[in-house]
Order: sequence, then structure tokens, then C-alpha cells
Amino acid sequence: MFKYIKNDLPASIVVFFVALPLCLGIALASGAPLFSGLIAGIVGGIMVGALSGSQIGVSGPAAGLAAIVLAAIATLGYENFLVAVVLGGAIQLLFGILRLGIIGYYFPSSVIKGMLTGIGIIIILKQIPHFFGYDPDPEGDFAFFQVDGKNTFSEILETVNNISPGATLIALIGLGILLLWSNVLSKKGKFFQLVQGPLVAVVIGILFYVFTKNNETLAISADHLVNVPVPEDASSFLAQFSFPNFAAITNPAVWLTAFTIALVASLETLLCVEATDKLDPEKRVTPTNRELLAQGTGNIVSGLIGGIPITQVIVRSSANIQSGGKTKASAIIHGFFLLISVMLIPRLLNMIPLSVLAAILFIVGYKLAKPKLFKTMYQLGWKQFLPFITTVLVIVFKDLLWGIGIGLAVGIAVILIKSYQNSHFLHIEGEDVDDGKIKMTLAEEVTFFNKGAILKELDKLPENSYLELDVTKTRYLDNDIIEILEDFSTKAKNKNINIKLISERGIVENPPSYIEFFKLRPKTSV
Repeated sequence: MFKYIKNDLPASIVVFFVALPLCLGIALASGAPLFSGLIAGIVGGIMVGALSGSQIGVSGPAAGLAAIVLAAIATLGYENFLVAVVLGGAIQLLFGILRLGIIGYYFPSSVIKGMLTGIGIIIILKQIPHFFGYDPDPEGDFAFFQVDGKNTFSEILETVNNISPGATLIALIGLGILLLWSNVLSKKGKFFQLVQGPLVAVVIGILFYVFTKNNETLAISADHLVNVPVPEDASSFLAQFSFPNFAAITNPAVWLTAFTIALVASLETLLCVEATDKLDPEKRVTPTNRELLAQGTGNIVSGLIGGIPITQVIVRSSANIQSGGKTKASAIIHGFFLLISVMLIPRLLNMIPLSVLAAILFIVGYKLAKPKLFKTMYQLGWKQFLPFITTVLVIVFKDLLWGIGIGLAVGIAVILIKSYQNSHFLHIEGEDVDDGKIKMTLAEEVTFFNKGAILKELDKLPENSYLELDVTKTRYLDNDIIEILEDFSTKAKNKNINIKLISERGIVENPPSYIEFFKLRPKTSV
């Protein structure tokens, strides 16, 4: 696990600085004690990170559950709500035992990309007020319409009249450091690769706060700093933990909340796993049933000691990947950083300006929602672009779960239209022979519904084998399947698997790019 510690340690520092305000903000948005968000972040990093099969996924409290948690706490009370968290974790364990993790494979990649892009846009929009030193709402409030009657854009417009000079200046300095570090200095030597730009930006932010706190113009107000609870001694630290009231276990409302948490948390985790695997440069495949078992265990522990629910989270996971994280060590170490920091240096953490963290999240959001992706999805045709843009818009103007649901509905409608035109389904032939050859034949129409089956077959191929992939009969090949083949080509090289692609245009050995190959196909056939 520590083979790539030179990559994982700097990545864990970045994830720590991204996770810290989100843990606090999501707890605040959920109506829970601030310390409960930190508990969820610590358990998600250390325990779930250790048990998970994902090498680069990071777990913690998620904004997608904030509305559910807020309503449940108001209805049940916090100690009774913790019983629902524990039961929700147990239900997730049951989901994993029943092998329901495959559900995530039945979401088209256009919806997954739309989810990532929508989250990236929301991150940027929600951080604009923090960037300029205006903090009327909690970090992690990802809904468009807010509880105070305002919305994302009205909050940004109000920022114009409430700009804090000091917070804005250090945010611009921090953003400049991040861009300089990633585009120039990171290529100059190992030192600049080991010491990451976000860490430098945060240190500069703390120094700026210290040296300007007596300056009337540039001083940063306390409400624009990280706010970690500061225990006076060991007993006051332990007093921050809460424990479930198991006398409420017979309450039907507790069980309803538990099932809702388990269902939404599992779905959000599986979608994040799918998205994270797509971002992974090494194209590793996370075992989804094991992930449900890890998340269930994490939620049981989090609920037992006073934490809010946990899921795998795309913001932290993408920050981990973009910062060079290679293995689960980065997620685990970031959890220990959270634990150590809240115990030993809470006062130092409370000197970090939120505007500097906003600058870090700007970069994360931009990498998730690059303008080039919109052009790429549009060029793939309306069958890919329509579910993609629908998911993006609904996530931005409504919320995450609505966006995923409506995007999936649009994707299914598109597939039903195509299925009406051609009703064939996936057909796979597997023929093992003595010389190690395996033959796979695709039918006339292959859609994202077939993604799980194809991925499973390809993942089972042994090392040093020879795959004949016959697409001569295929008339419609979904972009999701092409992406699976593209991702598998990387894994095939690592496992020394040779691939012979057989099509109407001829035979190609180990195609360098499946995307380019199928982009050139005639409209009537592959």
C-alpha cells in the first residue's frame, strides 16, 4: 500500500484541505453538530479507506444526503437519528451480501459524465462567494434553492456588494500559486512535485491572516476562517462524541429513515465509484459489492460514535486523483490528518482563510467541468449529448439526485428509441482452446445495458491470453461499450493480452484507439 507513498502523501494533504471545510459545512447544512462531520470524515478516510477495494476513492459526509439528514434530525432528534445511521449501515451490508453492487453499471456514461460536470460547475458557483469573502451560507450547501429563500445566482450577485478586500487578495494569490505550481513549477523538479501547490497556498494564507489581522483594510474576519471545534482538554474532546439511543429502535420512523439513508448512500456511492474508475489513469475496476460492505461498516461505526452518514465522495476522490494519488494510502492518511489536526492543532486550522480553500476548489471544479468536454459530448451525437446536458442542467438548477434520476430517464428513453429500431441484444461467445484463444462476438445492437456483462467478461480474461473480438455483425455499438474497450486496452497491455479486432473493414491487431477506430465506421455498420 505504501509503494507509491511519494505520490500518496502529497495527494493526502490536498484531500485533507479539501475535506476539512466540507466535513464542517455538510454537518452545518445537515443541522448536525459540527464535530459529527469530522467524525464521518475520519471514519470515511481511515476505516472505509482500509476496507474498500477502491484505490483512489475517498469517503466522507456527502452533500447529497444533507436534506435527508436535516429532515430526519428535526423529526427524530439527534440520538434517535444515530440509530437510523447504524441501521442504514447494516442494510448496506445486506445490499453487499446480496451482491447488489452491479446496479451502478446500469447508468450510462453520459449521465456519469454529466454528474461529474454538474458537480464541477456547482463547486465553482458555490465557492464564488467564499472566494470574495462573503459567507452567508454553509459550505457544502449544494442545492440551487436555499433554505433562506435565495438561490445560487442571487447569492453570487449579493457578493458584489459584500467583497472583503483581504479575503479576495489572498484568494487571488492562492489561485496564482496553484496555477504557477501546476503549469510551471511542477515540471521543474522533484521538490515541486513532492510539495504540492495547495499546501503552499494554505501556508501563505495562514501567514497572510497573521500579519494582516490588525490591518483595517486587509484583515480577514473570523466568519471567513475555517471553524474547527477547539477542545480545552481530553475530557472536553471526548464530550463531543454522541451515542445512539437504541431505545428508539422500535420506532417505524427510525427504520424508514435507515432504509432511505441506505438506499441513497448506496446509490450515490456506486455512481461515485463508476465516475472515479473513469477518472483513474490506470483504469482499475472497483469491486462494487465490497464497496457496499465497506460503506456499510463505516456507517455503523460513524453512527455508533456520533457521526453523520458516509458515502464515497466525488469531490474528494477527484481531488485525490488530480493530485497524483495512486493507492488507498492517500485516503487513509488523509483520515489520520483529520484526526490528528482536530486533536492537536485546531487553533492553527482556524487560521486558514476559506477564500484560499475556495481557490483550491476552483481548480478541482474546473478539472471536472472543462469546456472541452461539452464539445466532445456534442460531437458524439444527440444520443450522448441529450442525457449529458440534461443531467448537468438539473444538477445545477435542482440537486444531485434529481439530476441523476432525470438524466437516467432521458438515457433510457434514447435507448428505447434505438431498441425500437433494432431489437437485438448482446450475445457473447466464449471458446477457450488449448492455445489460449478466446472469442467474443457482439450482436447487432450493444447498449449500455450490456456494460456490466461485457466488463465482467473482459475482467475475467487471464494473463497472456489472445482475444478475438468479432464486431462484423454489429450495427449499433453504444459509446459506453467503446469506452470500456478503450479502457480495457490499457489493462490488456498490463496483462499481456493480445487483441484481434475483426470487422467488416478488415482485421486489426491491438488497435491503438477504439474510439478513433469506431469513429471512422460507416453509418450503417461497424
